[in-house]
Amino acid sequence: MQEFLNKGKKIFLSPQSSVLSAATIIMLMVVVSRILGLVRQRVLAHFFTPNELSLFFAAFRLPDLVFEVLVFGTFSSAFIPVFAKALKKGNRDAWEIAGTVTNIGLSIFLLFAGLVIVFANNFYGVLAPGFSIEHRDQIVAIARVLFAAQGFFVVSYVLTAVLESSRRFLVPALAPLLYNIGIILGTVLLAPKMGLMAPAVGVVIGALSHFLIQLPLAIKLGFRFIPRIRITDEVKKIGKLALPRIIEVSFLQVARTAELFLASLISTASYTYFTFGNTLQLLPVGLFGTSIAKAALPTLARQADNPVLFRRTLFGALYQVSFLVFPIATVLIVLRIPIVRLVFGTDIFSWEATVQTSMVVSAFAVGVFFQAASSLLARGFYALHDTRTPVAVSLVAIVLNISLDFILIRGFGLAVWGLAVAFSFASFIQATVLFFLINKKIDDGVKFRAVLPIIKAVLSSLGAGAVMYFLLKIFDRSVWIKQLSFLGRMEGVRNIVFEKFVLDTRYTINLLILTVFVIFMGGVVYLGLSFLFKSKELAYFTSIIKRVIIGRKVGGIPEKETETVAPTPTDTTNP
Repeated sequence: MQEFLNKGKKIFLSPQSSVLSAATIIMLMVVVSRILGLVRQRVLAHFFTPNELSLFFAAFRLPDLVFEVLVFGTFSSAFIPVFAKALKKGNRDAWEIAGTVTNIGLSIFLLFAGLVIVFANNFYGVLAPGFSIEHRDQIVAIARVLFAAQGFFVVSYVLTAVLESSRRFLVPALAPLLYNIGIILGTVLLAPKMGLMAPAVGVVIGALSHFLIQLPLAIKLGFRFIPRIRITDEVKKIGKLALPRIIEVSFLQVARTAELFLASLISTASYTYFTFGNTLQLLPVGLFGTSIAKAALPTLARQADNPVLFRRTLFGALYQVSFLVFPIATVLIVLRIPIVRLVFGTDIFSWEATVQTSMVVSAFAVGVFFQAASSLLARGFYALHDTRTPVAVSLVAIVLNISLDFILIRGFGLAVWGLAVAFSFASFIQATVLFFLINKKIDDGVKFRAVLPIIKAVLSSLGAGAVMYFLLKIFDRSVWIKQLSFLGRMEGVRNIVFEKFVLDTRYTINLLILTVFVIFMGGVVYLGLSFLFKSKELAYFTSIIKRVIIGRKVGGIPEKETETVAPTPTDTTNP
């Protein structure tokens, strides 16, 4: 027993010294975190109606805005590189920086949080005009509780940066899991007595857990709370580096706020449909798009002076993203209703809520690849020491997104899925512009061969999607009964006793069987078409699987080429 405990302690405390070990931990935790996020949403849908949940999700808007702009933008782009460099030079200077940044972050956060809390009613009156005064009072009460959670996150994010800079990935990767578990437990245990305030308390519990699990290891490494603020050159550099990212995050938060504003004008429940749909589409983006982008950055940074190798690595990663993301996006489009029903419940989630959420999912799914591609292409610019171009393109895309939000919702009167359409179109423009600009930067111009692998992935996905759609229409009993497909109107099939081979998807088990079967067949078709198109990505991933099975050794992480993975814990749309 003691030996087992010692091994467990060693795993928690030891740095991850290889690419494989670090990547495995990150990917595994991302998967578990996303699954827990879906469980969290399912639990919320069980205890509360879409109308009630819209109030809960809306309450996050101001706390998230303050945190994202003032804290997350800084740590994600500026603190880690400066801290890691100082850590190499001398521990004392590094920990002084960490302590000072903690104090500055807390001070700024408390100042703005205090102002927002005092005037919260006025702010939400502007941000969410569609809610009634009674609903607005509930939102404000929940928001004030959520600000307590953000205070823990301010310090916790410093700890995350400290641990990841020291190559301790496991503990920071576990922190978001505890955050989700906190919300789930708070909702399950307290909802009968506290109502909608229960998940808010769960958020505070989750945030506290997010902080506490990282604190012991951070202290062991050298982190200390200090009662002073010392403005050094390194601290000034953090502020300078953080400014462009803060500007970008600020524009992004304006876009998120515009979505709340417009959703509240459609209906009380609309923001819930939007949030749930966003949760589902973030799964492929985070799992494949962001992960591959982060993994590619160190290599791209090494190859920045070699255009041939740089282009090969960047476009190779882009083709891998397309190969993985397009089929998943197709699944979300074709099987949107079965997936929403399975995730959020066939009994507890109404048909109207299912249809509205599924429309949001499919609208988001159209832009999933472009979101993932933008993340990768932006890192290509970063590797070339060009931060202005991706930030400028991002700002243009955000402005376009906000403009389309108002045009589609207020101008054309679309339902809440119009917000997802606007987001996907803006993502398409952003990815396309970044693609052309970086291609021009590293080559003479765009050639057909540069997009050919992406076209192959699209064609294979379309073929798989057609097969999945056809199978869904054949084997779903409700389709035949309601004559929702051409099959029910064909002379040749009217005499078929379809009850013998179709499934009554009113029952969850039948719905699950049909969904798994259709996805499996779609996957077979996708791989088959990829093989016929001679997709290099198929061969590449096949070789990786073989190497994993064989257990081929992977080399260590280069000293100067680590990048952190720190998913935003405060955004309830991100599991």
